[in-house]
Amino acid sequence: MDARTQRFQRRRDRVRYKVREHGRGRPRLSVHRTNEHIYAQIIDDGKGETVASASTLEVDMRKALKTGADKDAATKIGALIAERAKAKGITEVVFDRGGFIFHGRVKALADAAREAGLKF
Repeated sequence: MDARTQRFQRRRDRVRYKVREHGRGRPRLSVHRTNEHIYAQIIDDGKGETVASASTLEVDMRKALKTGADKDAATKIGALIAERAKAKGITEVVFDRGGFIFHGRVKALADAAREAGLKF
């Protein structure tokens, strides 16, 4: 494993540890981004299951978006994951940015989820 991957994994593990310690049993909103897509999941760590998910790989999102790798796509995924979470009765989550910095697409997703009604 190269040094860049090791640094990313260390950052991700550090963030997840803090999220789980300070989460007080709330589900976590986990975000992952690649050069072409963005993914969001709401995970209940107590049960070890994914409660809701959304990504730019979904057929309706692919048709609606020009690309899955911009802030517009992240905003739509943030609103969609919040809508799906509220449908399952989840209003409060802990934001897990993984090893990614809170900037750009990750921030756009988080802001859209907040505007759509999720609290974190």
